[in-house]
Amino acid sequence: MTPPLASRMPPPPTSRSRPGSATDGSPSGSTASGPLSGSAADGTRPPGSAAGGILFPDPLPPLTSALPRQPPPTPARPHLWLVTTAVHQETVTRYAPLVLDPAELARAEEFRRPGDRATYMCAHVGLRRLLAAHLGIAPRAVSVARAPCPCCGEPHGRPVLPDGRLHFSLSHCEGLSLIAVAATPVGVDVEPVPPPQTVAEAADVLHPAESAELAALAPGPGAAAFARVWTRKEAYLKGTGVGLGADPAAEYVGSGPVPTDPAGWLLADVAVPAGHRAAVAVRMVRGASPPKPP
Repeated sequence: MTPPLASRMPPPPTSRSRPGSATDGSPSGSTASGPLSGSAADGTRPPGSAAGGILFPDPLPPLTSALPRQPPPTPARPHLWLVTTAVHQETVTRYAPLVLDPAELARAEEFRRPGDRATYMCAHVGLRRLLAAHLGIAPRAVSVARAPCPCCGEPHGRPVLPDGRLHFSLSHCEGLSLIAVAATPVGVDVEPVPPPQTVAEAADVLHPAESAELAALAPGPGAAAFARVWTRKEAYLKGTGVGLGADPAAEYVGSGPVPTDPAGWLLADVAVPAGHRAAVAVRMVRGASPPKPP
């Protein structure tokens, strides 16, 4: 289970860079256009497609429903899936020993709260099912390794498949999980909107321009905008493999309706249930054209 957002905040950084332009604090339902948005040529909505710049994940079917073989993702268009613990908990609890490996089962037992344990199992069973549907193998046969850390080279970077055929990312908070599968390195993050007190305590770890944007908002909109900027930032840092070992103030991603893309990456907000915010970051491939907005 991902620890509460406030507990993951690093201490305020000593240096910051890249001032950004101020944006408004409109909620995650706002519409925006961007390179990750768009629809298929036939007008249908593929997994991870957008409406007005917000990406809509597909709900993961329950474990009792077999997943069909998944098509490979295309550059700049990750496949996004939402896993609601309440929908999956009963079947996952029953079948998890047949799907998860011993390390995952041991990790699940470390959670003290039953709800956290259930969300962890639902997230990891869901991830294995999706990767297996892409690879054409059984979920338990999926093998996951760790990429070298970009900072130190040690094997504790982002999770990867050994052959590098697919890239994926997983994030979960209480009762909700978000999974991305992509053709290039990808990161996702989902968080509950924090209380205003958390925003006041944590805003200093953001880019100075982002902190200024939040300071100009009332507490309610400010909390939603903080969750939006934080999920964008953490999705990007997870995609790079550095995570919160990097200075979250170093890159400006913005707190308004339209994210600012870090160099070489595309950012988009993801539609999730009320009271939460989520984002996805996917690395661009040189020469690849992102989908055009509708």
